[in-house]
Amino acid sequence: MTQIYSIIDILFNIYFYMIIFYVLMSWLPNVRDNFIGELLSKLVEPYLTPFRRMIPPLFGTLDISPFIALIVLEFAAGGLKSVLRYFIG
Repeated sequence: MTQIYSIIDILFNIYFYMIIFYVLMSWLPNVRDNFIGELLSKLVEPYLTPFRRMIPPLFGTLDISPFIALIVLEFAAGGLKSVLRYFIG
C-alpha cells in the first residue's frame, strides 16, 4: 500500500513542479518557444485552462489561477489516497 502512495506522491510532485516551472517560464517569453516550453504547454495548459476561465486575473495582469490549480491538485492527490485507503485497506 505504501508503494501506491509513494507513486501517487511522485506523480503529484512531478506535475506540481511542471506547473511551477511553466508559470515561471511565463516571465521569460522566449523560453516557451523551445521544445521544453512547448512540451510543458501541452501537458499543463489543459489542466490550467478551466481555472483560467473561472478565475479572472487580479488587477488585469496578476493570474492567480495556477496557485488555485495547485491547491486543487493537492486535494485531488489526498482524495485519491483516501479512496484507495478505503477500497484497498
